[in-house]
Amino acid sequence: MYLDSTDRKLLNLMQAEFPLTSEPYAELGLRLGIDGNEVLRRIGQLKTGGFIRQISPIVDARSLGYQTTLVAMRVIEAELDKAERVIGEHPGVSHGYERDHHFNLWFTLAIPPAADIKSELEQLTNSIEAEAIFALPAIKVYKLRTFFDTDEDNQSASDTIAPSDSILSQKINLSRSEKEVINELQQDLPLVIAPFTEMAEHLGMDVEYFLTQCQTLLQRGIIRRFGVAVNHHQIGFTANAMTCWQVPSDMVDAVGQKLAELPEVSHCYERRTNSMWQYNLFAMVHGHSREICHEVANQVSQQTGIADYVELFSTKEFKKVRGKYLV
Repeated sequence: MYLDSTDRKLLNLMQAEFPLTSEPYAELGLRLGIDGNEVLRRIGQLKTGGFIRQISPIVDARSLGYQTTLVAMRVIEAELDKAERVIGEHPGVSHGYERDHHFNLWFTLAIPPAADIKSELEQLTNSIEAEAIFALPAIKVYKLRTFFDTDEDNQSASDTIAPSDSILSQKINLSRSEKEVINELQQDLPLVIAPFTEMAEHLGMDVEYFLTQCQTLLQRGIIRRFGVAVNHHQIGFTANAMTCWQVPSDMVDAVGQKLAELPEVSHCYERRTNSMWQYNLFAMVHGHSREICHEVANQVSQQTGIADYVELFSTKEFKKVRGKYLV
């Protein structure tokens, strides 16, 4: 499918500034000089063409009390398909990849407050013959922002988080109506002129009250962002490298900030280490080629003096959805 300039501008707008208004598609059209029905037609085509995964909120799972972690495994080739099927069926798994490393299977896991991560992992993997498995929970976050510029300029470097604000969020108390709005909002936004009106009516709310609640949740950081999830492979960002760095504790904030400022980096965390994994700083690097990702990592290494790092390129994506966290 060929993307014209309007398609590209539309994808950028929906990633960065999706309007939380009663008629969001009409408002997008106003910004682009087309009508709302044309916006709906184009989004439908972009979904059919595989460029758009979904339009929905990105929710801060920890603020809702959920526990989250990155998980690494070593699975023999003969067991990979089975492992991916079992792991991919778990509702708390949002992202899953094969990566070109000895530890070849990686996924993210979110579980409700009362659950235990160790027990959940044991139950999840008891039917898989894994040679190794370990959790790498986050300690600090330096960047959480995925923006793929379809106009072929640099990716957005916004949403870098200051070291003083980088400690992970804690559970936030919510009203009954806020919980109802969060649960209702976590779906792929319908392609109709007034999608939020349908959601509000389902809850017995006025649409303006519903949208005010949405804005409040956004301002409080419970909803980190509302917008489109694009298929980065489809729009040309075919290389995806999880770069892992072994950084002295007194340099973690400085190197984390350096990585977070790069437009090619979408996510950057400090994570706990263990006897099998000593790399404590993780940054997701995206590029149109592996060479671009290599160059980004090499420049950071030269600028910071941190030479001990690895690049784990994804070779297969077996699951990628936005997490759904019911409260």
